[in-house]
Amino acid sequence: MTLAIVICSITCVAMILSILFFPKIRLGKISIDTYWVITLVGAGILLACGGASIKAVGDAFISDTAVNPVKILVLFLSMTVLSIFLDELGFFRYLAGVVLRRAKTSQTKLFLLLYVTVSVLTVFTSNDIIILSFTPFICYFAKNAKINPLPYLAAEFVAANTWSMALVIGNPTNIYLATACGIDFVKYLTISIVPTVAAGLVAFLALYLLFRKKLAQPIEGEAEIVVIEDKLSLWVGIVHLAVCTVLLAIGSYINLEMWIVSACAVGSLFVISGVIAIVRRKKPAALLGCIKRAPYQLIPFVLSMFVLIVGLNENGITAAMGTLMGSNLSILKYGTTSFLASNLINNIPMSVLFSSIIQSSGGAAGMSAVFATIIGSNLGALFTPIGALAGIMWSNILNKHEVKFRYIDFLKIGVVVAIPTLAAALGSLALMLMLIA
Repeated sequence: MTLAIVICSITCVAMILSILFFPKIRLGKISIDTYWVITLVGAGILLACGGASIKAVGDAFISDTAVNPVKILVLFLSMTVLSIFLDELGFFRYLAGVVLRRAKTSQTKLFLLLYVTVSVLTVFTSNDIIILSFTPFICYFAKNAKINPLPYLAAEFVAANTWSMALVIGNPTNIYLATACGIDFVKYLTISIVPTVAAGLVAFLALYLLFRKKLAQPIEGEAEIVVIEDKLSLWVGIVHLAVCTVLLAIGSYINLEMWIVSACAVGSLFVISGVIAIVRRKKPAALLGCIKRAPYQLIPFVLSMFVLIVGLNENGITAAMGTLMGSNLSILKYGTTSFLASNLINNIPMSVLFSSIIQSSGGAAGMSAVFATIIGSNLGALFTPIGALAGIMWSNILNKHEVKFRYIDFLKIGVVVAIPTLAAALGSLALMLMLIA
């Protein structure tokens, strides 16, 4: 037991230090993220030392259950590719341009439109993709318009990591926790929608009160006009995303697993887009962009973290943690501890750990623990940059665009926005579960 605890603890601490101080290593012309390398090494050491059995890990990877990490990765990567395809065609930049032009000279109107746009897109795509797509655009626009970019960057980041709670596909942590606990698309939406709306409204109000003075100044510049040239491919991408979302919603009623739906959607997208490219005798640029930009680093990262959790399970550690958490005040306990744990070990490792803790409790904690943890995993990203990979990527983009946003600045916004938003989400979750009980 001690060996497993020591190796897992050292691995998590080393991972966080790598994110803060040496996020990448360079081998020639290749740049590699260090966080997944460290977790992979930690998992290897745990297996080599006997802290986790190879048989238990192998059985987990081939098991025909919702907690199978391979199925979860297929679902997440497939949904991410569908979003990347649209981004490669300029869809998100086009929408951003439309929103910015509608705002004209009013920063307050622009702030509201941007928040609403990011919120809606995040619900149906992925928070990470929206952040990667909108952040550079906001930096460029703010520079040309001679306005402070921080209110809009904060609004984008907060909206993307708050409204991502609405659907199971909005965040990889949603996917992991929901599928691991056997929660289907419709059941997830039924419970999550009220806490998401409550959190989204409180977050917007907190952001507006925080930046209202900066938003009083007029806009001097103009928005970029984005023209989407390949409209056929754009509609192919939109239809695939829409059909996939619908099938995910009804999949549980026709005994169709979510990972199969998303994988088939991506397969169909690649075939149809490939045929279009062959007919046009052009390279399938959007598909090549998907292949290049897909977050492959999450594969070794999630699998490695899963190995560490298997080790904790075998040694009875997660069961002990589940007993310690108990079944009373599940929403408060799991919501706050998952929120804080996300900012200690990142929200994806936290979700892997907490799903195991919830399962080890034998169902005593119930749906309240699952959804409270989902809330903590999403809103934990708002407190510090360590809370989610989205925060790390966001900070890196700001550095490239020479936008000054220090750790302390992130924490200030986190205190003002994240804490009341978390309280609103957990409180409305408790009310929702009381109503449907």
